[in-house]
Amino acid sequence: MLTPANPPAITPAQIRAGRGLLKWTQGVLAHRASISAVTLNMIESDQVAPRVKTLDAIRSVLEGEGIRFIGDEREGFGVMMRPRAASSSSPDPSETPQGKTSRSMRAAG
Repeated sequence: MLTPANPPAITPAQIRAGRGLLKWTQGVLAHRASISAVTLNMIESDQVAPRVKTLDAIRSVLEGEGIRFIGDEREGFGVMMRPRAASSSSPDPSETPQGKTSRSMRAAG
């Protein structure tokens, strides 16, 4: 059994999908995870093997917004969004590049 201190790795597709469910740009997630947008782009496009610390930061931010990582190598990987409380989790426009948020982000698998 996995403990919270040792969660399973998340995939680039799961990161893209989680971000898509939240309708966040890469800039919003990168800012909230305290990583560069370039780093996030390289992780999401599977160009680099990210550090555990970086994946933990991304996971923490997404899970904090209600994203749940599901699946395994045998069954496949995915994400789902938990119901949220009445408070809105929409990104603050001041936290996004040029104050814009994406409304049509979709994850590619």
